[in-house]
Amino acid sequence: MLYESSPVAIAIFASFVLAVVALSFWLGRKGQSAKGYYAAHGEIHWFINGIAFAGDYLSAASFLGICGMIAFHGFDGFLYSIGFLAGWIVALFVIAEPIKSLGKFTFADALDAKFKSRGIKLSVAISTLVVSIFYLIPQMVGAGDLIVPLLGLPHAVGVILVGVAVTLIVVTAGMVSTTWVQFIKGSLLVFFCGVLTSMILSRGLTVNTGSLEPQTRSVTPDGRVLVDGQPQTRDHDLRPVGTLAALPARYGDATTTGPLGPLEYLSVLEDSRIVTWSGKKSTDASGTHTVFTPTEKAGADLLKPGGYFKGLTTGKLADKLDFASLMLALFCGTASLPHILIRYYTVKDAAAARKSTVVGIAAIGAFYVLTLFLGLGAMTSGALDPTSTNMAAPLLAKSFSETLFAVISAIAFTTVLGTVSGLIMAGSGAVAHDLVENVLRIPMDDAGKVRCGKIAAVGLGIVAMALGILFRNFNVSFLVGWAFNIAASANLPALVMLLFWPRTTKEGIISAVTVGMLASLTWILLSADTFEKVYGLSRDASPVPFSQPGLVTIPLGFLVLIVVSLLTKAEPKGKPA
Repeated sequence: MLYESSPVAIAIFASFVLAVVALSFWLGRKGQSAKGYYAAHGEIHWFINGIAFAGDYLSAASFLGICGMIAFHGFDGFLYSIGFLAGWIVALFVIAEPIKSLGKFTFADALDAKFKSRGIKLSVAISTLVVSIFYLIPQMVGAGDLIVPLLGLPHAVGVILVGVAVTLIVVTAGMVSTTWVQFIKGSLLVFFCGVLTSMILSRGLTVNTGSLEPQTRSVTPDGRVLVDGQPQTRDHDLRPVGTLAALPARYGDATTTGPLGPLEYLSVLEDSRIVTWSGKKSTDASGTHTVFTPTEKAGADLLKPGGYFKGLTTGKLADKLDFASLMLALFCGTASLPHILIRYYTVKDAAAARKSTVVGIAAIGAFYVLTLFLGLGAMTSGALDPTSTNMAAPLLAKSFSETLFAVISAIAFTTVLGTVSGLIMAGSGAVAHDLVENVLRIPMDDAGKVRCGKIAAVGLGIVAMALGILFRNFNVSFLVGWAFNIAASANLPALVMLLFWPRTTKEGIISAVTVGMLASLTWILLSADTFEKVYGLSRDASPVPFSQPGLVTIPLGFLVLIVVSLLTKAEPKGKPA
């Protein structure tokens, strides 16, 4: 059975979550001052911070979304891993040391260090909130997807559960507890994904000797699952799919390869035949359904680019621009994400910031290499659910044992907790420190700053829960692409030009952040993907030529900053604006 909870799974999951929440309460006494709440007093060791970087960055998109994309679309899903990792080069060589020297609590501090401008604080705080909210959506969607098979509860309950848990983590101890949750989560994620990859290689590849008769599944608009047209009352009535149809000819009549090395695994898979599943919308008298059918493909076709990103194969200019735009956003977005940037304020100096970035890159790079084997292992495991691409990795673990499934699901859930807590910390700092204290200039003592941040965290948690329920049918990696586009368009031009162009003015920064944010957000809301998946309209009704805006809006941000800065007068150094 595909989805059926067990007492062991529930016990392991509950232990993980309760341990994380208990740790937050225990660390709560260390986050009572504003500096402790927002920046952990700047006392986090660089190695701990580096692993926490990995814990913060390796979100539901990295673990659930990328593994699911590889499992269903092959190598193209791995291109997300490459894009996510490449972005850290910008963070290491451009951002790490300067951002530590400029800031205090938030990203707005860094951009406003020279100008002391309420306009900069306002625009950057709004940008931080928008990026954080867009990044929160896929995390909450992933959390809901995990709860369905693990505890047998509805998707919405999972979203609410993670929202409540994360709010407790942030409210109790702020950045101190957030850092340690991310450190533990990052360590466990890389370690157990390594264990799971070793088990995949030890098991090798096995041909499905049973029936491969087509089984058509569909999802109705109200979320009901039909198998061969018949309604299923419980999710676990679905039969698992995702199998190997034939091994290479060199194996003769053998049905299994036995243990394989990493390169050998890829070589055998390339010469095999694999049954994958694809979804297509259809409409009948009862409404619009998503119909999933099995398709046998050559392994070589799945291990080359173009299965998902049509811009690599169709030859259409719009498709090519869409792919290039996404890759640009992934490369530029990492160094622009507010919840990543605020981690630099938790270490003591610029050297520690640089070293923690190196540690983070090492941990993140190791994990992304593993995602290729996790995705391909899920593709041939016989344990895929075509109605939920986000469940590929946990169901792969379930094909080995219930205990491993529970551990991997619990780690995936703490993955969501770690990332969401970082996002809510960034958002609460933007509200309390940037908007309330610096823009509205409401006087607050140290305790008041902490209290305001906690209230903002609760509000953001509620918003995140609502959006996680609304966007439940999206692949989480796809949703994260939107957040990276907005972050890179709104934040990167201002940050890079402030660091490397002395002529940058406060008006230039305000204009670049505002235009980049609004342009990318508007483009996304008008894109074909949004028209189809959010509005329920035809893709052809979209007025923009391709869905990913970064190729247009990132250069636009730089252009706006340069033009406005040249047209405005630079403020005398140190003069408040």
